[in-house]
Amino acid sequence: MIDAVEITTIANGLRVVSETMPRLQTASLGVWIDVGARYEAPEVNGVAHMLEHMAFKGTRRRSARAIAEEIERVGGSLNAYTSREHTAYYARILADDIGLAADILADILQHSTFDPAELEKERHVVLQEIGQVKDTPDDLVFDLLQDASYPDQPMGRAILGPESIVAEMPRKALVDYMARHYGPKRMVFAGAGKLEHGYLVELAERLFGELPAAEGQSAQPARYSGGQRLEHRPDLEQVHLCLAVEGLPYHHPDHFALQVLSTALGGGMSSRLFQEARENRGLCYSIFSFASAYADTGQLGVYAGTDPADVPELLKVVADETRALIDAPDEEELARARAQLKASLLMGLESCSAVSEELARQLLCFNRRVPVEEIVAKIDAVDTAGVRRLGQELLEAGAVTLAAVGPLTDLPEVDLGT
Repeated sequence: MIDAVEITTIANGLRVVSETMPRLQTASLGVWIDVGARYEAPEVNGVAHMLEHMAFKGTRRRSARAIAEEIERVGGSLNAYTSREHTAYYARILADDIGLAADILADILQHSTFDPAELEKERHVVLQEIGQVKDTPDDLVFDLLQDASYPDQPMGRAILGPESIVAEMPRKALVDYMARHYGPKRMVFAGAGKLEHGYLVELAERLFGELPAAEGQSAQPARYSGGQRLEHRPDLEQVHLCLAVEGLPYHHPDHFALQVLSTALGGGMSSRLFQEARENRGLCYSIFSFASAYADTGQLGVYAGTDPADVPELLKVVADETRALIDAPDEEELARARAQLKASLLMGLESCSAVSEELARQLLCFNRRVPVEEIVAKIDAVDTAGVRRLGQELLEAGAVTLAAVGPLTDLPEVDLGT
């Protein structure tokens, strides 16, 4: 019996997608919602993340402790996350406990009470989470990069929100946000592992069939501008840097060319940046590139941590290696990058958690299950000419963004040779 993907839309518009993986004894299932931090008004920045926390803090039938005890009584686990465009609530369980996990997920998404006492406690938990980010400069620098890239707009704001807003976040903001956005047409109920699609559809109809409609609102279009952000931290030994240019949205035809470019630039130990910045010059311990993609924008960037005195040289290395790769990409290095991307994709298919998340993400982003063979073919189709053309377009198109956290008082200008 081979793995099989099935998709069903129930009467209220909720999509149910599953992939049967009969060789397993476990399953992963969850609800992914097409809404995240970029859908927030500025005065409630952080509400999407706070709501994700509060959903686990008690329903009409279960206390917060009962939710945790019920799922752990059968050896399962519950979790959730908030991104800029999506929110997810998911469970990992043994195959016999799918019904219980689905019931708990449906309960927290429809019958959470947002008890005021629990809200006050969880407010402090989220404030501690914000404090943890501030104490983790290699996380904080990415928030600064986002703010510099997309200033004064939802796409640039921190997912956790600022302390001043979280400290005063009213219960009504959570209730209103859920009522406005958590509708069945914006949700995907996804599962993977040892399960039957028909059973998931039955659970969805019974547990989510009465979910009220909530069309929500469109996200404000992203406006990339570029710029600089520096947080002076004399208590740190290193400077944590992020350098980026605007990338591509995930539906762009050059999406996989950008992934190959990024991987060749700084995606592994054989990449140009790792070899030149770390192995040849000893400028840093950690350096890598990334290509993030959203519905209408994206970023191609590099992260590195280095000594303050080495910042100018490191930035020059990044600029030189980026330009050299784009001017003359080598087929052998692109072949390694393509192999890394394909291996990561195929290895992920061995995890039911990763499969369920990918199923949901593809339906939210593309409204279909994208076959693995199609993705592999697009990766294999990336050639040196495509990487060169795309790289030149990205570097010539717009501004550079630079963000840093550490013992620096000013940031140098960066020239990518455009």
